[in-house]
Amino acid sequence: MKILLGALLLAAIPATPAFAQACTPGTYASPDGDFVVLGKSPAVPAPGLRYLFRDGRRGATSDTATPFTCGSDTLTVKGEAWKPIAFRETPTTFDSVATKMSGVLIEPPGAPDATRPLVVMVHGSERTSPIGSVYGYAMAAQGVSVFVYDKRGTGGSEGEYTQNFELLAEDAGHALDHARSMAAGHYGRSGFFGGSQGGWVAPLAATRTKADFVAIGFGLVASPIEEDREQMVLEVRAAGLGDDAVALVNRLSQATAGLLLSDFRTGYDALDAVRREMADKPWAAKIKGEYSPEIASIPSDDLRRIGRARVNNLELIWDYDAVAALKKLDTPLLWVLAGEDRQAPIETTRGALMGLAKAGKPVDVYLFPDTDHGMFEFTTNADGSRSVTRITDGYLKLLGDWIKGDVRGAYGRAEHLTPR
Repeated sequence: MKILLGALLLAAIPATPAFAQACTPGTYASPDGDFVVLGKSPAVPAPGLRYLFRDGRRGATSDTATPFTCGSDTLTVKGEAWKPIAFRETPTTFDSVATKMSGVLIEPPGAPDATRPLVVMVHGSERTSPIGSVYGYAMAAQGVSVFVYDKRGTGGSEGEYTQNFELLAEDAGHALDHARSMAAGHYGRSGFFGGSQGGWVAPLAATRTKADFVAIGFGLVASPIEEDREQMVLEVRAAGLGDDAVALVNRLSQATAGLLLSDFRTGYDALDAVRREMADKPWAAKIKGEYSPEIASIPSDDLRRIGRARVNNLELIWDYDAVAALKKLDTPLLWVLAGEDRQAPIETTRGALMGLAKAGKPVDVYLFPDTDHGMFEFTTNADGSRSVTRITDGYLKLLGDWIKGDVRGAYGRAEHLTPR
């Protein structure tokens, strides 16, 4: 996952405003319970809207081949009228660590239901507001009450943007407490969903406040340092390079970790030594990692002056022990892996989760093959880059069913790695 540059969930959707349909934001349901969410997105120029179907098809109303047409109060899909779902949406504010936070509770229509689950959406590293995005409504359309909030320093929330997991976990815990007070008498089990960076934050939040469940999509049970190293190793292997190249990027990771953990006070000799080794390697300039190649590209004299301000200014816990937080939990945990995740390579995470399951922790692990970060299916371009196409079929339904305690049957091509 991009620690510094935001989550792949915000990948741009090509749009041509000239073809934009005059559609109204909202969630539209078919007579048999299928749905599509239309919402505003910074990735889609106005007047276009992003859309997301339950099966993961996605795009923009400005696309030329949008699979529906918009009416005044309906959507027509393959000749069938889909009607809007009248959610109850309650904007609110709450306090967390002397900071006023902004959120909204989304409840499905109908009479209050004391058995309906309540989930707090813990977002990733993006700085955009999740309020009004399609993902919260895609969960609510499946009969779940959803609380979404702007992380500190973004949207309507006060404070400074940070990636300090401890502080973000405090905010998430306060969000769940506040959501439960708002939905008193209208919910049964309650807990967290975390995507990407939320995979570090949500489990930690569940150690601070009572949660009945934690669900994670494409997160890591590894530290940011391990993430960076594994990304570089994955790139090296994908390029067909051998063990010498793997050993070199491991040394680069170790050198940059020394700088980060010393707050750029020490570690320059080790980094300079690795730079000299990489200088005659043509492939080295193509390795991106998470942050190490960027650090290595900056001269040491400049790093001494500006390294902390440029790279270490968001209070990220570089050596965060994700396993330790999970070991504290006896809360049921769902973890969904993207099988070909380039931003959050899965091998360390998969091994850690299987180890927790073997130790008796209530861990449910699913893997969707041929998917990248964000649970996106993709096509591979001639230069090896990827173009995302859709969210893989079954992912959204799996999240909804698991949170409701009603998992049954197959979920697209998902592999259940921890069957009971």
